[in-house]
Amino acid sequence: MRTLLLLTLITFSEATIGVFVKLTDGRIPIQTLNFYALAFAAVFLMLAMPLASKNRLRFPKNNLKDTAIIGLLIALQISAFNFAMTVAPIANVVIFWSIAPFFTFIFSWLFIGEKARLNYVLIFALAITAIVIAKPLEGGSMLGNLVALADGAVYAAMVTYMRHEGKTETGNDIAWSMLAAAIFLSPFPFVFGAGDPTGMIHYEALGMELPVMLWALCLGVVSTGFAYFGISIVLKTLNANVYALVDIIVSPVVASTLGYLIFGEIPAASMIYGGALLLGSGFWLTREMSRDTGKRAVHPCQCE
Repeated sequence: MRTLLLLTLITFSEATIGVFVKLTDGRIPIQTLNFYALAFAAVFLMLAMPLASKNRLRFPKNNLKDTAIIGLLIALQISAFNFAMTVAPIANVVIFWSIAPFFTFIFSWLFIGEKARLNYVLIFALAITAIVIAKPLEGGSMLGNLVALADGAVYAAMVTYMRHEGKTETGNDIAWSMLAAAIFLSPFPFVFGAGDPTGMIHYEALGMELPVMLWALCLGVVSTGFAYFGISIVLKTLNANVYALVDIIVSPVVASTLGYLIFGEIPAASMIYGGALLLGSGFWLTREMSRDTGKRAVHPCQCE
């Protein structure tokens, strides 16, 4: 029950990314907003992870290269994802970003020697069909759609690198990688400006004014920091493949629903049909790859 509750909270926190980005109303340059979010996330993880593990964070002096590379990939992935949210509806971004499992398979096949099976061809054909149906190059959201597709590749590169190096989100180093990500983006407030973080925005539905920085804080702590923190706990009791299967379907659906409820964003019919097919094929691919991983774990003699 505890794991299920935490998994629900993680899914919801990940789905709020687009909401908090859009609630800033462009008052903070997106590049600077990304730095604020990662800085808040790093502070949260630095404080929360020692409390959860009962152990102090150990500086990764023998693992600085991996920590920095993963931090750079986190910075690139989150920056691209958040930027896409500023130029496309939430549903578009989360659905096109869901191409990530296919890039993960391609990178794993190319760089860490994971074998492909014949039914993967059918799954890839379904995914390509889904993208064609969703029409990413049509309408006024083309830039955001393409950035979201590219961001799926960045995320897949991060996952593949972590798998290759034997890293997971459960380790001590993820908090340091988040700090590295914030450091990589630290020049942005000087380059693009600090924005208006103390400015107030009036929300008629709430009947009050709230500071812009509140949404930057929520983006960092709720959407990013808590998500990584929750995953670090869930993966101690839940198989990573099971988590991936749940996340790939539930999180985009919740995010799209929030986009509709809060901003009135209604996806086009082509996006709904193509998105459903893409999410389904991604779920299928992740499930097949999980089965293969399980077989290799049970029969290590079959591995290269």
